[in-house]
Amino acid sequence: MGTSDVGRAIKVRVKNINDLVRMAASSIAMGQPTYILRCEKEGKTLYGIMAVFRDFYKYYGIPLFYYVIDDSNSVPKEANYALLRSSDSEEKIEFSKAAKTGYVIVPIINVAEMPDFLE
Repeated sequence: MGTSDVGRAIKVRVKNINDLVRMAASSIAMGQPTYILRCEKEGKTLYGIMAVFRDFYKYYGIPLFYYVIDDSNSVPKEANYALLRSSDSEEKIEFSKAAKTGYVIVPIINVAEMPDFLE
């Protein structure tokens, strides 16, 4: 299926990886299965999540791709999960090879290349 068949997602670049993890975790907390895609491209690591802005005007939904480029390599390449724990006084975001109890757990999925509709 080519790009012309499905169109393109609207890209939204977030400020940092913590913003992306927070957004993914909030979707998971609302019962929406969410994961972070990781892709190496031109020597940089791109992280992103797909979302739908529902019922906008006459559309059933607008596809969105929230992403960040990790120029500083703040996420370890061997990390399989982004973990978020929040309390009244602090927010803690970690990256880990394994899941941990007490955290909202967001899987990180490695893809060889991004689908055409996200390019």
